Amino acid sequence: MEQRTRTLDEQRNEYSKRKFLATPLSGLIAWLIVGIAGITMPPSISVWVLFIATGSIVYLALLISKFTGENFLDKSKPKNEFDRLFLFTVFQSVLVYSIAIPFFLIDYTSLPMSIGILTGLMWLPFSWIIKHWVGIFHAVVRTVVVLILWYTFPVYRFVVIPFAIVFIYTATIVILINRRKVK
Repeated sequence: MEQRTRTLDEQRNEYSKRKFLATPLSGLIAWLIVGIAGITMPPSISVWVLFIATGSIVYLALLISKFTGENFLDKSKPKNEFDRLFLFTVFQSVLVYSIAIPFFLIDYTSLPMSIGILTGLMWLPFSWIIKHWVGIFHAVVRTVVVLILWYTFPVYRFVVIPFAIVFIYTATIVILINRRKVK
């Protein structure tokens, strides 16, 4: 039986109906770990925790997706071009480490700000894909809050910035859940 090719609009509508909980839950957990490390560990360890935790977000999301019903690795689902587009935004976030690392080598305390802002930018195209303001909210609030906290609390950058990002993820998850209830 031949399967009909879905239009981009059909694929976008199908994609937009998803839960979108695994990835923000993964980001929340990763940044929570970074914040806890910032409280309990010396900076020489905290920087590695930040690199490893944020670099593991996609892998943790793959695991969490099995429990949220999203199952990112399910090969039986029909292909969706917006999955590919989102994957490109993930790769974009990985590439921004090329900006963060040189600044980190000059000032290690720049790391929570640079990684915190740059990896949050993937939320902008996400907002466009699902035709909802949640991604714009996440990216803009995250950028502004992280920047303000970086200047305001220079001694506590590895604590206040990660916990602010956790709070923003929490708000984002609530918005995503309620977005599904409204439709």
